[in-house]
Amino acid sequence: MDLRLQTGYKQIMAMAMPISLAILVPQINFITNNIFLGGLGEQALASAGITGVYYLIFAVIGNGLNNGLQTLIARKAGENNAKGIGHLFFHGVWVSLAISFIGISLTYTIAPVILRATIHNAATAQQVIDFTLIRIWGLPLLYLYVMRNALLVGINQTKLLVWGTLAETVVNIFFDYGLIYGHFGLPAVGFNGAAYASIIAEGSGLLVIFVVIHFKGINRAFSLFENWKIDFETIRHILYKSSPLILQYAISIITWEYFYILIEHHGDRALAISNTMRNIFGIFGVFSWAFAATANTMVSNVIGQQKSDEVLPLIRRIVILSLSCSAVLTVLLNIGPKIFLSLYGQDESFIVEAIPVIRIVSVALLMMSFSAVWLNSVTGTGNTMVNLIIESITITVYTIYVYLVLETWNLPITWGWVSEWVYWVGMFSMSFWYMRSGRWKKKL
Repeated sequence: MDLRLQTGYKQIMAMAMPISLAILVPQINFITNNIFLGGLGEQALASAGITGVYYLIFAVIGNGLNNGLQTLIARKAGENNAKGIGHLFFHGVWVSLAISFIGISLTYTIAPVILRATIHNAATAQQVIDFTLIRIWGLPLLYLYVMRNALLVGINQTKLLVWGTLAETVVNIFFDYGLIYGHFGLPAVGFNGAAYASIIAEGSGLLVIFVVIHFKGINRAFSLFENWKIDFETIRHILYKSSPLILQYAISIITWEYFYILIEHHGDRALAISNTMRNIFGIFGVFSWAFAATANTMVSNVIGQQKSDEVLPLIRRIVILSLSCSAVLTVLLNIGPKIFLSLYGQDESFIVEAIPVIRIVSVALLMMSFSAVWLNSVTGTGNTMVNLIIESITITVYTIYVYLVLETWNLPITWGWVSEWVYWVGMFSMSFWYMRSGRWKKKL
């Protein structure tokens, strides 16, 4: 099996499209949760914004580990080293499980104290805490799932991602509707029903993808569990490459949680509107993140082939595709914003207040489409510490902006969402400069 990639448009699309579907399905799950929870009232929709972002903190920590491992696997693929890929994956599983149980411990000990201290509405705070203490048990399942994603993307078997994500979606919709409202003979759990439904869905998706990979013979081809001996040097190497990304993503989403807490100070309506904006980023940003993941893998693979001169032309091709897809989706969003917002079952005044925010967010989606590709190209070079530096500088500026706008000057939330422009301009400018400077070649 030749694991080395070509860098033409056809190869880029062949990798990115299955990834986009794999990203789309969890976002559909998020929206499904919020649509059903919207039926419980505006406060439930508002609380879902904070719970969703809180879980996202730990989800992106797994994503950081995923991207670091994906880079290492793609480099081995570029070298056509199948056994080395299996060795990396086996140890990535153990690292992911350890981190997931740290996340569970922190949620039970520290999170309730922080949430009660920062959320002004006591009822919202308690609802968020109760939900979070249930939802966090899905973390080990999620982390194992993203480890499988890292493997499949790294070895260019992205089409197999589809089966697990489809299973997850079907199960999530069934149990969301059943457990929130008490249908299909299931108990009516209400708000917390979405937490149980998500955990069951994650377990189902993981089970399906394990079965698919087993029957495709990937376990044997890459000797995934051939040797059960723990190699601490490999674990150290995975953590060395992944820890800057883990910290980078964690800082990013923790800051977004901070943003949502400041939004909560403006009332349930502002928080509920902002929750729908998070869903818009999830759905309409699918192609951007898919092309970003493609850039990570393909850049690393090409470097593994000793073809560094092809890296920048490859990135430009990925950017063209990413920006084009994002532009189409953004136009559709701005043509029919009422169609999207009406899904949440809120009144006309909610929709009227949300539309100006959608206009701001749509520009940010365009910025994200090329910024995320350049940022993940930095990841693909293996210089993950540079990613952390870029994130730290950008987040510092972002945090100052949202505090001044939302807390000090008490401006409308449309100005708060302009912070996404600040974020993506910072990400793009530094990533673009680093890649064009050629400094990454000195670290290979």
